[in-house]
Amino acid sequence: MKKMLLASTALAFAASMAVADEVKMGVLLGFTGPIESITPHMADGAEMAFREVSESGLFLGGSTITPVRADSTCVDSSAAQAAAERMISSDGVVAIMGADCSGVTMAVLQNVAMSAGIPMISPSATSPAFTTTESNGLFFRTSPSDARQGEILAGIVMERGFSEVALTYTNNDYGAGFANAFEESFLGMGGTITSKVAHEEARGDYSAEVGQLASAGGDALVILGYVDGGGSMLRTAYELGAFENFFIGDGMYGDEMISAVGEALEGTIGTIPWAEGEGADRFHEMAQEAGVQGQSSYTRESYDAAALLALAAQAAGEATPAGIAANILNVANAPGEEILPGELARGLEILANGGEVNYVGATNVELVGPGEAAGSYREYVVEGGEYVTVQFH
Repeated sequence: MKKMLLASTALAFAASMAVADEVKMGVLLGFTGPIESITPHMADGAEMAFREVSESGLFLGGSTITPVRADSTCVDSSAAQAAAERMISSDGVVAIMGADCSGVTMAVLQNVAMSAGIPMISPSATSPAFTTTESNGLFFRTSPSDARQGEILAGIVMERGFSEVALTYTNNDYGAGFANAFEESFLGMGGTITSKVAHEEARGDYSAEVGQLASAGGDALVILGYVDGGGSMLRTAYELGAFENFFIGDGMYGDEMISAVGEALEGTIGTIPWAEGEGADRFHEMAQEAGVQGQSSYTRESYDAAALLALAAQAAGEATPAGIAANILNVANAPGEEILPGELARGLEILANGGEVNYVGATNVELVGPGEAAGSYREYVVEGGEYVTVQFH
C-alpha cells in the first residue's frame, strides 16, 4: 500500500513543485493550565522541525511552513475546541501538531478535526482510549499509551518492594486511564491498592484527599497527575507525614515540579516516555544549539510529530489534509531510508525523487497504526534535586 500511495502522487508533485507557497500547521498545546510550564518547550521542539523543513528549500517546491499556536488549556474541552476551530476556519491550518492532554485531545478530535478532515499528531495524549477510538485515519501520536506505562510503573513499584500502595489520580481521561492501567497490572502482580482517590487540579488544599488515602494505609503513595494538583498532593502528604515513599507518572515530570515541591520530592521514583540512541543524542545537540530545552517533557515527541506532518505532505506531493493523513504511516515506518533529526532535508529530497523514507527521529518512531505508537520509558529517581536515570524499559 505504501508504494501505491507514494506512486500515485507523482503527478501531484509535478504540479506542486512549480509553485512555492506558505503552508500553515497548527501547534495546539496547553499554554495555560496545569502543564503550562512544559508546553512552550514542546512548541519550540515542533517549530524546530518546521523551521528545518522550511530552511531546506526542498519542501513542495520551496514552500515554507508557518506554525500557528493556540491554547488547548489542557483541561477545558470547550476552549480547546474553539481554539482548534479558529485554527482551521480562520488561520487555514492543514494539520495540527497536538493537542496535548488526553481529554481535550479527544474532544478536539471527535468534535472538530474529524468533521473538518484535519489530521492530528499528538506528542503527549497517552490515554489508552485512543488505541480503539475510530478517527477515520486522522489521529496519530508519537508517545506510547498509558496502558503500557501503567504496567511498567506497577512493575517498578513491586520491584522496589512495595506491595501495598495508595493511589490517587487527576480526575480526567488521562488520569483515569492511567490509574486503571496501573491498578489492573498491580493487582495482577499480587499487589494491593489500599485506597484509590481521584483529585481535581488547581485546588489550594489537598489535606482531605491525603487524609482519606492515609487512613486506608499503604507503604507508598502513587500519584498520577500534573505538577499543580499532583505536586501539591505529594508535598501535602510529605508535610503531614502521611507517606514517605512516592511514585509518579509522566505528567509530573519537569523542572517546575522540582522547584514547586522541593525536598519532599527527594527519592521519588517516576516514569516518562523517553528514548535513547543516536536520534535522541542528535536531537539534544540540535536543541542546545537552538536554545531549546530539549530535555523537557515531550519536546522530542513534538519535534517528531511536526516532522512527520511535513514529510507526509511531501510524500503526498501537496499540503492538503487528506494527502497528509494518507501518508503519515508511510513515512513513519519501514521500508525506506532511515531519517534522524537534522536529516529532514535528505528525507524531503528522497520523497521528491519518488523514494521512500522510514522516519526514526528523536524517539525511535514506530507507528503501529492510527492512534498507537510503540515506544520506550525512562525510569528515574530524584536525587539532589535532579532527575537521575535508573534504566530504560
